[in-house]
Amino acid sequence: MHVTFSTAAAPVPGRRNEDLVIAGPDWVAVLDGATAAAGVDSGCRHDVAWYVARLGAGLARGLAAEPDAGLRQILAAAIGEAMDAHEGACDLANADSPSSTVAMVRRRADMLDYLVLCDSPIVLHGRDGVVTVIDDDRVDHLPGGRPYSLALVRSVRNRPGGFWVAGALPEAAGEAVAGSVEAAGLSGVLLATDGVTRLVEWYGHTWEHLVETAAKAGTAELIAQVREAELRHGTPAGAKPHDDATAAWASW
Repeated sequence: MHVTFSTAAAPVPGRRNEDLVIAGPDWVAVLDGATAAAGVDSGCRHDVAWYVARLGAGLARGLAAEPDAGLRQILAAAIGEAMDAHEGACDLANADSPSSTVAMVRRRADMLDYLVLCDSPIVLHGRDGVVTVIDDDRVDHLPGGRPYSLALVRSVRNRPGGFWVAGALPEAAGEAVAGSVEAAGLSGVLLATDGVTRLVEWYGHTWEHLVETAAKAGTAELIAQVREAELRHGTPAGAKPHDDATAAWASW
């Protein structure tokens, strides 16, 4: 597996990148930490970037050491490891405790395993040109429509009928969208955070455009296009003007 990626923090002074990419010889994962809302007590002495780093470390260990384990199993173990890293110093029952999306793929013999938890999709690019999007869009279908209130998000996070994310509940891994496809029929796969997929969701581009750009011009070009679109067209009401943006392209 050949992996290239690009990641950039939101262009805001002092803003730390809360996205993360990890990769190995036959796997890659992209994480997008949920930015804490201003003035909200998370119950945790650690920030979101700390949580994403701990979760990513657990995923890397599992993917490298347990090549035959299911991706949901690996994610559940990584969430548990991240919880243990808090060392009992944080209120993990707090609904606003740090959390992250997860998108990962693993090449296993002739198969490609995939997992998506929350809104960082995977885009499969077939050798026949067909594009298949693997997404977990439950966060787009919460009651009342966007923009969501903090109270609503808090009440439905990691609950049936709401949405699921990696945080302080290993059982959330069991709710991830996961499966396998034959790798031979694919030319590559794109993993992206919503800081990049807004090109499709807000700015009129297609998924085909995203994978073709990643394959031919590189993942950095996707981020450049996002920043240009944000400056030229702005963002929908209630949305962040800019977000951390990450894209990884894996091919073989």
